[in-house]
Amino acid sequence: MGEFQNMLHDEFADPVFCVIIYIAAFIFGISIGSFLNVVILRLPRHESLIKRSSHCMTCGAKIRAIDLIPVFSWLLLRGKCHSCGEKISPRYPIVESLNGILYVLTLWVLDLNAGSIITCVLMSLLIVVAFMDWDTMEIDMVIVGIIFLLGVVLGIIDQNVSPLSRVIGTLVISVPFFIIGEVSRIFIRKKTGEDFRAIELGDTILMFAAGAVLGTKAVIVSALVGIIAAALGGIINKAVTKESKFAFGPFLSIGIAVGMLWGNTIADWYLKMLTAPVGQ
Repeated sequence: MGEFQNMLHDEFADPVFCVIIYIAAFIFGISIGSFLNVVILRLPRHESLIKRSSHCMTCGAKIRAIDLIPVFSWLLLRGKCHSCGEKISPRYPIVESLNGILYVLTLWVLDLNAGSIITCVLMSLLIVVAFMDWDTMEIDMVIVGIIFLLGVVLGIIDQNVSPLSRVIGTLVISVPFFIIGEVSRIFIRKKTGEDFRAIELGDTILMFAAGAVLGTKAVIVSALVGIIAAALGGIINKAVTKESKFAFGPFLSIGIAVGMLWGNTIADWYLKMLTAPVGQ
């Protein structure tokens, strides 16, 4: 993604100003991350995201305002509910911290501009996709639809990735994924009697939307990173749980995040290495 203005990367930028921006991005990121935890928990259950106050999942006690400070409240409470003492999952501060770190990383790589702000939103959406898929083995199509629409917006404001590249990007990974999914479905059904794909339809649609965001080169890099990450994750999952089936979405989300920040750079480096004269 191209830069629309230089604020943090300018050689004359005030270091103090840059630090303040990064700190503000982290604080804002962990605050948004707190809401992401609500989305990840409630969306699969079809519960309202705004009507009911945050509450302990064990005793139902309403969480006090002082206990809603992202990351820090969990640390101060030592990971336990103030009312019943039941343990609170460390995943809550992990999601919050991850979102804050990704916001800072996005600004560090892409600078502060319209594109990086949209990228931060996309990072948050990918966190939701990853954790929801991990929990439920399903990818929410509303979230994926928003990712696609933001890709269209990026296509309007970022001219460094051509509209044609974005159109091809929607198909270059999703079409092979769809074919693999359909073919594997036939073999799996014959062998086990179960009706599922090696690559589920949700993963395919996610990569379709990612193509609109990234363009051709970066979405290919994203898919490769996601596949490699999934292969490693699958080995670990098999060793720990003895199960072969696991969610692909979290690993694709990692790949897409890498693609948004460094996809084109990695692709250009690889193509340059392939075309370099022998001996150089």
